[in-house]
Amino acid sequence: MAYNIPEKYQDLTPAAQLDNKTLNKMVWMSCFLQASFNYERMQACGWLWGILPGLQKIHTNKEDLKASMAHNLDFLNTHPFLVTFVMGIVLSLEQNKADTATIRSVRISAAGPLGGIGDALFWLTLVPITAGLTANIAMEGNILGAIMFLIIFNVVQFVVRWWLMHWSYSLGTKAVTMLTSNAKEFTRAASILGIFVVGGLIAAYGTTSLRIIVGNPAINIQGLIDGILPKLIPLLITLGIYALIKKGWTPVKCILLILVCGIVGCAFGIFAGDSKAMDSDGNTIPGGYNPLVQWYDYPAPAPAEKTGQQAWDAVKSVVDQLAKSGVTVTMPE
Repeated sequence: MAYNIPEKYQDLTPAAQLDNKTLNKMVWMSCFLQASFNYERMQACGWLWGILPGLQKIHTNKEDLKASMAHNLDFLNTHPFLVTFVMGIVLSLEQNKADTATIRSVRISAAGPLGGIGDALFWLTLVPITAGLTANIAMEGNILGAIMFLIIFNVVQFVVRWWLMHWSYSLGTKAVTMLTSNAKEFTRAASILGIFVVGGLIAAYGTTSLRIIVGNPAINIQGLIDGILPKLIPLLITLGIYALIKKGWTPVKCILLILVCGIVGCAFGIFAGDSKAMDSDGNTIPGGYNPLVQWYDYPAPAPAEKTGQQAWDAVKSVVDQLAKSGVTVTMPE
């Protein structure tokens, strides 16, 4: 039989302030928000699990606790890293024994805008910045790069969780007004910052280049492109992927497309790549690898520059040969 949630609690006496230990405990428990994710109520079970320690201290009346748990099982879908913001507000209302309909509406209005804000703050800003700081270390084959990425990202998001819980709980419903009045500006600012960071990462780590050499004397196509605009190919790839996503392509399809293009491009000797490949004599293969289809001749690498002694010996050898032929040449001192 369905449970009819009462509009008001039986005990309307405001509860005592929650202690920091309880608030901190709920911060830890909020990490399991999506552990019981489902398509009927989304994050409702994880939400109730996270907020339950506070509800148990606020509602000493068993019927009130039952009603509170029931309405806190309503549909909820918010950003998992910012959920403590909503928790603090709801706990403040529960503590003051507001009617259940008000608490439910405030919970929905506070949870809604956090999706866009959280995506702009974490996925479009924090992740690119953290990856940019640690990618160089990881690309050198050092596992410390991956470890530092995980540490920095998780420390930041957990500090945000902790601060939002205490801040929103102390502000109560005022926090909702502050959120909704500034959500659009905050989201836009965070998105712009994220775009700048992603643009910087494209320029710094976009290494896709052409291997093609044409003409005699040889003309390096990539050199011509770099003379027009360095990193042009990584930029075009990024814009192309963006256009495909706007047309409805999924990220998985885009990844598969890049993978196929990379394999085909290397097989036909289109894309450059320093694979450190060597021939049977231990000499580096020109261009980094031998493509399956060789439709142009890659010039042999220029000989290494001679040392001063080697250059002197070569000139001396020529002078000796000229002397044998009767031509006298005086070597400089």
